[in-house]
Amino acid sequence: MWGVLRGSGAFRALWGARAVSFLGDSLGLVALLLYVQASTGAAIAVALLLLAGDFVPGLFGAFAGVVGDRFDLKRVMVACDLVQGVLTVAMALILPPLAVLLVMVAVRSVTAQVFQAASRSAMPALVRDDQLEAANSALGAGTNGLEAVGPIIAAGLFLVTDVRGILLIDAATFFLSAGLLTRLPKISPPEPTKNSVFKDARDGLGYILTTAPIRVIGLGFFAIVAFNGVDDVAMVFLAKDELHGSDSASATLYAGVGIGLIIGFAILARYAGRLKMPVLIVLGFAVSSVGNLVTGLAWAIWAALALQVIRGLGIAGIDVGVNTHLQRVVPPQLRSRVFGNLYGAIGLAAGISYVCGGLLLQHTDARTTFVVAGAGGLIATVATALGVRRSGDEERERPVRR
Repeated sequence: MWGVLRGSGAFRALWGARAVSFLGDSLGLVALLLYVQASTGAAIAVALLLLAGDFVPGLFGAFAGVVGDRFDLKRVMVACDLVQGVLTVAMALILPPLAVLLVMVAVRSVTAQVFQAASRSAMPALVRDDQLEAANSALGAGTNGLEAVGPIIAAGLFLVTDVRGILLIDAATFFLSAGLLTRLPKISPPEPTKNSVFKDARDGLGYILTTAPIRVIGLGFFAIVAFNGVDDVAMVFLAKDELHGSDSASATLYAGVGIGLIIGFAILARYAGRLKMPVLIVLGFAVSSVGNLVTGLAWAIWAALALQVIRGLGIAGIDVGVNTHLQRVVPPQLRSRVFGNLYGAIGLAAGISYVCGGLLLQHTDARTTFVVAGAGGLIATVATALGVRRSGDEERERPVRR
């Protein structure tokens, strides 16, 4: 992991930009959640804030990647950071009413979706092909690690400042990220297009739907998230109702996946190159699903925590496997659109999981919800493995196409 950071100044700049930006995002999310709860006192308002940040960008996934495939990726990422920084400053200064805040959060999140597609598409231009696994692992460890400690830092900052102050710190991280990204080389699109935005968006979506290996992995990823995303909703009920834990114990369970992610990325940075990425993806699907299924059978808080750490290991495998594989096999002129569509669909899958999982939780209990989620994830894993085998995708991975 550290070797790829030392060896590429451009990748180091991207890593630093993403790490500091993710830290700011986690601080800002805590501040916005507390502001909305205090100003409205309504749980539905908090839910709408989360949907504006997670679900709405998924509706624009087909268009998010078009930007990166039409313009220089460095300029796209810098512009996205500046837009997000300005919007966050406006939130801090105005502290708008809920309706306006939701619109601002949605716009900022769509901009972040454009950035995400561009940054993942840029990776093959910053590191060698044989470094992609380590680079994606390092990026995941840096962003998820700082995102995990963000709420703790936010708690300390609230001792010396307020919501406005924390949002301004969040805005500063975007401007710092933009400054770091100016160190990147120019990354121009290989085949500039003169088509309309709608034509390019349709072509990007069409590529996924008509290319069997990419379609299989995309559908499998969507299904895994649609089943397993409910753990965020059900965890507190498992901890409080079934395991009779305290508030502190409940909060600790949410740290399990983060711990597993950091450990998983550290392991994968060293060993992921020994596996073909479709194999790693399927393993990640299986481990993350088993983690949820067995969490539903946990007999104590510490057991549930350990099982969620295992789930985090699986999610790290999915992240590194999916990103590395697509960076290698998708044509450069389509990479941003494929990433935009894929992660837009994942956002929609998470929203579906929150709603359907919440209904299941309401009519059963947390244990049943975890078991159903894990079992559904395993069924999706088997279907994906069969699809990958039929498409021969595990044999087709080749050096990255720059």
